[in-house]
Amino acid sequence: MNTLVRLLGAFVLFGLLMACSNAPIVRSDYDPRADFSSYRSFAFMEPLGTDRAGYTSLLTERLKRATALQMESRGYVYREKDPDLWINFQSYAQSKTEYVPPPPMMWGAGYGFGFYGGWPGYAFAPDVIKYNEGTVKVDLIDARRKRMVWEGIGTTLLGNIEQTPSDAIVENMVSSIFARFPFLAGSGVTHKRK
Repeated sequence: MNTLVRLLGAFVLFGLLMACSNAPIVRSDYDPRADFSSYRSFAFMEPLGTDRAGYTSLLTERLKRATALQMESRGYVYREKDPDLWINFQSYAQSKTEYVPPPPMMWGAGYGFGFYGGWPGYAFAPDVIKYNEGTVKVDLIDARRKRMVWEGIGTTLLGNIEQTPSDAIVENMVSSIFARFPFLAGSGVTHKRK
């Protein structure tokens, strides 16, 4: 029984550590037929997918600053007129609920008590976990061909679903997404993916 209790405690601790993690989950994909050596400049689509009806949102401004920093660090130059790449964003937030079933019942002999059967007092109830999740998608589009050549998608936990994520959260999300962007401006050479 001691081993089972320790194992159960280890699973609970692992679950708590994973829940407290702020590292976004990131996925990315790119078009292997795209000529990344021809891309040297970028600009942002008008309107962006994160804009509101008729105005630029706080999230849009934060995403633009963080993305420009990532692109420029890879040698790309911002050029509003006739860029090689257009950048677009999509985002959404949602409340989620997870049902966690209880562990299996522990059954065994009641040694020293003169009976056989289940151990009373060791029943665990199912648990329901509620949390907020935010997702940001960054698209890079070949401006001449009007075709997406790379996309990065990041998902992270949010505290308040109604509030715009802070600069720090957006910068962390965008830098995590661009850690999966394998190209340098004008070279077509990939650098090591994380």
